[in-house]
Amino acid sequence: MVISYMGGECFKISQGELTLAFNLPGKSSKQKNVKFGSDIVLVSQDHEDFNGVEFAAFGEREPFVIKGPGEYEVKEIAVRGFGSETNYGGGTHINTIYGVAFEGMNLCFLGSLGTTDLPLAAKQELDNIDMLFLPIGGDGVLDYAQAYKLAVQLEPKVIIPMHYDAAALKLFLKEAGAEKTEAIDKFTVKKKDLEGKEGEIVVLAA
Repeated sequence: MVISYMGGECFKISQGELTLAFNLPGKSSKQKNVKFGSDIVLVSQDHEDFNGVEFAAFGEREPFVIKGPGEYEVKEIAVRGFGSETNYGGGTHINTIYGVAFEGMNLCFLGSLGTTDLPLAAKQELDNIDMLFLPIGGDGVLDYAQAYKLAVQLEPKVIIPMHYDAAALKLFLKEAGAEKTEAIDKFTVKKKDLEGKEGEIVVLAA
């Protein structure tokens, strides 16, 4: 599995010829537009910074779009979505937390989560997390302290920060005691690579 970070909350996750996209910025977003062919697109909040589904089509490749709570199975990938709250963009909105079973690994994508109080269903179902995609920047989503507190509770093997600026990342790494963590261009990982890991932070360069 190869994980690439495009900034904001946008990730490209690929294995062989299969590609997943998370929270692509839309045309009206102030974030840079990113375009790549995807088989499955997941949108955690219907906001211009995350709902750029049109940028995931490429040639004859039309992605399957997942945009809310529920259970899905696409191309042998199991996805569970849990509704939660966010204040991102002003007001209270629905944010979907996604649990994704992919290549024998359990991925948890928190999206624009704004509270450490997870819905009961998510607490019950999201266990044995291999990789946690964690917003840390505040301003409607978790701030660095809330984010680290939640990460400790969820006990993932690997934490991948997202939705931050340089100052928020520095504060988060300090909170986690991982100030010397260096950003890498992409994260290539197999299930066996995660054995023995507990809360290891992987910072991906956008």
